[in-house]
Amino acid sequence: MKKIVECVPNFSEGGDSSVLNAISAEISMVPDVVLLDVDPGKATNRAVFTFVGPPNSVAEAAFRAIQRAADLIDMRKHRGEHPRMGATDVCPFVPVSNVTMEECVEIARKVGERVGRELKIPVYLYEKAASKPNRRSLANIREGEYEGLEKKLADPEWSPDFGPAEFKARSGATAVGAREFLIAYNVNLNTRDKKLAHEIALRIRETGRTQKTNGEKIHVPGLLPGVRAVGWTIAEYGCAQVSINLLDYHVTPPHIAFETCREEAKKLGLRVTGSELVGLIPKEALLMAGRYYLDKQGKSPGLPESELAHIAIRSLGLSELSPFDVRQKVIEYKISAGKESLMELTTRAFIDEVSSDSPAPGGGSVAALCGALSAALGAMVANLTVGKKGLESNWNAMKSSAVMGQELKEWFMDAVDEDAAAFNRVMEAFRKPGKSPEEKKIKEQQVGQATKEATEVPLRVLEHSLRVLGVVAEVAQKGNPNSLSDAGVAALCARTCAEGAYLNVLINLSSLKDAAWVDTTRRKATSLRSEVVEKSTRIVSDIERRIL
Repeated sequence: MKKIVECVPNFSEGGDSSVLNAISAEISMVPDVVLLDVDPGKATNRAVFTFVGPPNSVAEAAFRAIQRAADLIDMRKHRGEHPRMGATDVCPFVPVSNVTMEECVEIARKVGERVGRELKIPVYLYEKAASKPNRRSLANIREGEYEGLEKKLADPEWSPDFGPAEFKARSGATAVGAREFLIAYNVNLNTRDKKLAHEIALRIRETGRTQKTNGEKIHVPGLLPGVRAVGWTIAEYGCAQVSINLLDYHVTPPHIAFETCREEAKKLGLRVTGSELVGLIPKEALLMAGRYYLDKQGKSPGLPESELAHIAIRSLGLSELSPFDVRQKVIEYKISAGKESLMELTTRAFIDEVSSDSPAPGGGSVAALCGALSAALGAMVANLTVGKKGLESNWNAMKSSAVMGQELKEWFMDAVDEDAAAFNRVMEAFRKPGKSPEEKKIKEQQVGQATKEATEVPLRVLEHSLRVLGVVAEVAQKGNPNSLSDAGVAALCARTCAEGAYLNVLINLSSLKDAAWVDTTRRKATSLRSEVVEKSTRIVSDIERRIL
């Protein structure tokens, strides 16, 4: 449910802690943004910041950081080993969870436009957000660096995408873009020989190598797309590593890089002993590895996240060099670490909280919980089918259903908290001052907006109840017949989820004045509810018939 975008701006200051602290403060002041890391380098005189959050919040934090850097960093005095052209040299936006690349491109363009308009800084769009083919490469944009920027801006071919085509000596220029998440990943070998590690790197990296054959230079491409790699030896670890950058884990995920290194190492008489993640990793990349290894073992890949993560960590040997803590290494888990969640309560504590004199969590959260239980039961039936003799032809379908069930279960559990949070935001809006006509107008607008947002949560729950019924229908037809009653309970839970969400949509609509929005939303909710009732009734009736 939660949209998470990562931003990794690079600032041309690596030694002055007062400057870095001031930029950090600007980022941290934006609600819902989490500053994950600040990595300064004295030799490069450059600092890499990493922060995450919802799209609009990350966009605001990025602008504030760029603005603060322009105030504090004077490029006329800057010296460093790393290529650079501005106080904020580069600012990429990266999709992490439930966000498309297209959305990140749009964020990049909006931030770039604002920087150019309000700060008068020349802005170039790069990578996925590039306006021209020759601007996709950051190296092309940055060629000539700060010292050559004045001449570059005078060339019409290099007129900036946003901001004036004028040299601003103090702040220089900034590249704003969108790119895939880059995973820095090292594979450990049972050797200290750098040459052997580099040989594996040459074999796997996309660019491959150039070698002479019959006196002619021939390019031999590598095995893995979207992979950069070199070999090196780390003295403190006492081993050589294949150091890998995975440019797009959807194309080449860590587990495929690991297995390919293992195969190539074996050809050289070597053995892969484990691996190391440098920095953070999106949750999905780790779960993909867990599913991959479970599938290879002939087991259902549709197990809970905690089990998938455990399998991935063990299979990839991620704890060989140091303990691998998912709460610190997985972005989504690090963001939520320390935050209170209704789903972290015991069952008794949650029920007690519902029964208290507080209005939240209430019916909306309970409806979402019913959805989570429906999805969990659907996944259970699917998992109990995989491996059962006599149902071999259904195993693949049940593996897919189990994975989908687990994903929906996680979605609904997030919705339990989101529904309560949305209600609390409505209450906060009602508590705003409203004495003067101006205050009344502002309060009315904020209450209306908060109520719309609170309506959208159960509406999405209602939409997802139909999705989970798709899983339930599949497991009821192809699943383990001994679990038919479980599939029936799953269908009933999905219906309860939908009916409860529908009532929550209606009660929120009753207080809204936007007649067109109310009418559209009510018709959509009514249609969804009817479809869920019809489908769940059909599933339960069929199960009753088969049981009898």
